Amino acid sequence: MKKIIFIIIVFIISIFVYINVNAEIIIPNDAIRIRVLANSNNVIDQNIKKEVSNYVSKYMYVKLKDVKDVGEANTIINYSISDLNDKIKEIFNKNNYDMNYSINFGDNYFPDKSYKGILYKKGNYKSLVISIGNAEGDNWWCVLFPPLCLLEADELDTGEVEYKTIISEMIEKYFKH
Repeated sequence: MKKIIFIIIVFIISIFVYINVNAEIIIPNDAIRIRVLANSNNVIDQNIKKEVSNYVSKYMYVKLKDVKDVGEANTIINYSISDLNDKIKEIFNKNNYDMNYSINFGDNYFPDKSYKGILYKKGNYKSLVISIGNAEGDNWWCVLFPPLCLLEADELDTGEVEYKTIISEMIEKYFKH
C-alpha cells in the first residue's frame, strides 16, 4: 500500500513539474532580439546563415555582456551595425557568395516560435534582423539583450530537448526493476 501511495504522489508531483517546465516563458518587454534569415534552405545558404549568426552572436556578446541598460544596448547596437556590415561582406567574399543582404535594427515581425519546449509568441519586437537574399530559408534567432542565449548555440544541437526530473528518473528506475 505504501508503494502505491508513493507512486501516486510521485506521479502527481511529476505532472506539476512537467507543466511548469513546459509553461510559456515570456521574453521581457525591453529585450532586444536578433534574427538571421537565410536566403533559402539549400546547404550553401544555410551554411552562410550559420557563419553569419556565429560571428554576430560572438561579436555582440562581447559588446553587450556587461551592459545593464536597454538604452545603452540600443546605442551599442546602432554603433555596431557598420562593423557587422563589413564582417558580413567579408564572410560573403571569403565564401564566394554573391548575395545581397540587409541589416535592420528596429521593430521587426517574428512568427510564433517553439524552441526547446517553450512557445514564443508572434509579434513585432525590437530587434536586429539580418536578411540574406530572399530571406525565405530557415532562420536563427536569439535574445540579443539581455544576452540570454548568444553563446548557447552548439553546432551539434538539434533544437530538441528532453526534460527529465529526479522524480521521473526514480519512477523509471522503480518500474524497470
